[in-house]
Amino acid sequence: MRAGGAARRVAILGSTGSIGRQALDVVEALAGRVRVVALAARRDAAALAEQAVRWQPEAVALTDPQAVEEFRQMAAHWHGELLVGPQALEEVARWPSADVVLVAVVGVAGLLPSLAAVEAGKELALANKETLVAAGELVRERAASRAARIVPVDGEHSAIYQCLRAERRDRVSRIVLTASGGPFLRRSLESMEAATPEEALQHPTWRMGPKITVDSATLMNKALEVIEARWLFDLPPERIEVLIHPQSVVHGMVEFVDGSSLAHLSRPDMRLFIQYALSGMDRLPPGFGRLDWTVPHTLTFEPPDLRRFPCLGYAYEALAVGGTLPAVLNAANEVAVQRFLDREVPFGRIPKLVRAAMDLHEPRSRPTLEEILEADRWARALVRSL
Repeated sequence: MRAGGAARRVAILGSTGSIGRQALDVVEALAGRVRVVALAARRDAAALAEQAVRWQPEAVALTDPQAVEEFRQMAAHWHGELLVGPQALEEVARWPSADVVLVAVVGVAGLLPSLAAVEAGKELALANKETLVAAGELVRERAASRAARIVPVDGEHSAIYQCLRAERRDRVSRIVLTASGGPFLRRSLESMEAATPEEALQHPTWRMGPKITVDSATLMNKALEVIEARWLFDLPPERIEVLIHPQSVVHGMVEFVDGSSLAHLSRPDMRLFIQYALSGMDRLPPGFGRLDWTVPHTLTFEPPDLRRFPCLGYAYEALAVGGTLPAVLNAANEVAVQRFLDREVPFGRIPKLVRAAMDLHEPRSRPTLEEILEADRWARALVRSL
């Protein structure tokens, strides 16, 4: 809640996607504590029109101009400002009345609106891994210059963020991100190579969009989270570890120099972490992540197998080299995953395409925004051509 008990005003970028829809579930559950002032999507005009009529935001953005006519026909009962085109996401991110901007668009498309939000002094609720992977140092510097707070929405980073809130950073020994292991944790390496998109999209615990679900199958989602954690928590890579935890109950752990650890436990429900960010880090009902402790629970942990999940090792390599290499890793993966979903390459080819892009790239140190975006474009073009 804002001062005086007024509702927090939120702009949601990627409102028609998985995280965006769950965010609107949270807004409904919070019953007046959060108000939607802006929504943005790429091209899903029908879903966006339905949301606009339901939530009556001040502004709605569509980045695809070809979807505008369909939206207008279906949103006749909404009366606000319609923003259209490639810059529309950034306009929503700077929307004057918004207190908090939830960036839930997929891929590096979240980078420019995230920068726009922090440069406007907004609180950034970040559900887009690629922003900090591609330009973590740059985003953090610009947020600090405007005293803009970045609150992670990813479950693992939110868990670490919550465990650290009342703790001194110089007392932290390491942080541990947990990974479910995805649908292929116990599958033979040979059969993984030929896995189909349908198989890769059958995640055992989480319900997510197709890109991040495939990333979970390759463990690239955890690779990206390691890089993201480096910038969110200002920790060197050697103090960021990953453990396989198939039950997805422990979302993150912090170990302190005295040997004690704090862990965040909940059901695997993204709405819990979205609510924490949108509510201003308050703890409110209805309790999306509530666990039933009246039934037995078995929690297991094991180190990841880098032969099965080589992408995780690539993250530490990209962090060690730095510069534009993390942006190349991310962009190569985005294109490789899409080619897999389009059935152009087999599942086992995804890490090989990422490896090829990393090997062929000549990293630039302390890159400008344009150098980061150029590295992103280069990697995409390369992986499309291989």
